[in-house]
Amino acid sequence: MTPKLNAITHYTLTGVLTALWGASLPATDARLDLGEAKIGALLLALSLGVLAAMPAAGWLADRFGGRGLLRATAPAAALALAAPMAAPSYPWLLAGALLLGTLMGALNVALTVRAVAVERAHEKPVISLLHGMWTLGAVAGGAATTAGLHAGVDARTLVAGGGLVLAAGFGAAGSRLTHDTPVPAPPAETSARRGPGLGSLVLLGVIGAAAFLTEGAATDWAAIHAGRELGADPATASMVYTAFFAAMTAMRFAGDAVRSRLGAPTTVLIAGVTASLGYVLVLAAPALGGAGLTTALAGWILAGVGMAVVWPVVTSTLGASGASGRRLSAVGAISYGGGLAGPAVIGFTASVSSLSAALVIPAVLALVVALAAPSVLRALTTVDRPQGMTAGQGYVS
Repeated sequence: MTPKLNAITHYTLTGVLTALWGASLPATDARLDLGEAKIGALLLALSLGVLAAMPAAGWLADRFGGRGLLRATAPAAALALAAPMAAPSYPWLLAGALLLGTLMGALNVALTVRAVAVERAHEKPVISLLHGMWTLGAVAGGAATTAGLHAGVDARTLVAGGGLVLAAGFGAAGSRLTHDTPVPAPPAETSARRGPGLGSLVLLGVIGAAAFLTEGAATDWAAIHAGRELGADPATASMVYTAFFAAMTAMRFAGDAVRSRLGAPTTVLIAGVTASLGYVLVLAAPALGGAGLTTALAGWILAGVGMAVVWPVVTSTLGASGASGRRLSAVGAISYGGGLAGPAVIGFTASVSSLSAALVIPAVLALVVALAAPSVLRALTTVDRPQGMTAGQGYVS
């Protein structure tokens, strides 16, 4: 197995893992009668685990290499899926989510370290493809969960069995990981080529956070919205989640061609407007009676199409501007932090109003992306790029 194919395998299986968690949330909600506030706290516990694990995982990767970290965290995260699903009460559910989040945060770092090493070895961008394969895995995992629930399989059995299969898959792929290859350090930065300044970094981080929050709202709340606001059963509600990721997957594989034709600023403008329109349909769905579920489904599909390209375009443009690794990391930290906290914020907002009202937040943020991102990206294209890098090329996606 080549290093590139091995990375594709790990990203695809991680997408399946994420889908098993997200698509099974309605069944967990129904089993423990959680409600919006408790679901929000559950997602916050998951997010805290992810954020707490990332710095330590980065240190471990630098100290011992990304190969060992990936070998350890991928199977462990798959097995940890069973912890929240088997929880007999809400406190145990929170503990299980915290454990799962910790392992998923470490796995995310391990995947990123490996992807960067593979991309540099190939001397061409591959990370966008890997993210596309992640969403493809999420679609497959969501579809499998939907099929299992429709067939009457208990959600706890379904997720536990899926976790065992994923752990075996990760173990097989991990055994074929090649040794880490040292990557030459990049040339020292000069004042003319450090890339964008602090203000641009913060703006890009906010744009990334808005994109991740909008995407996360669909990941964690689309199926629950269909169940609680539109009366769909858990199996049908999970289909909404699957449709969102199917749309995102298709667009991610087409995103490079669209960006090459339209340019980064125009691509992100259209993407933000498309996602905003999708959320308008989602918000209107509860008032449409029998047509509500179909309308919401169309809305989530549009949201998936729009949000699919925002983060890859932002980070590719940032990388092409000559930004250093520290600056890339700063934007990523702001963006991921917003994305992880966002769904929990939506949950708490829903608890004091309604879930439909809370989904106004990602709708507004999608519009912010459409209005703010193009000018920031356009300014970045004027930054002097290092020799050999072209617009749209970058190491993070």
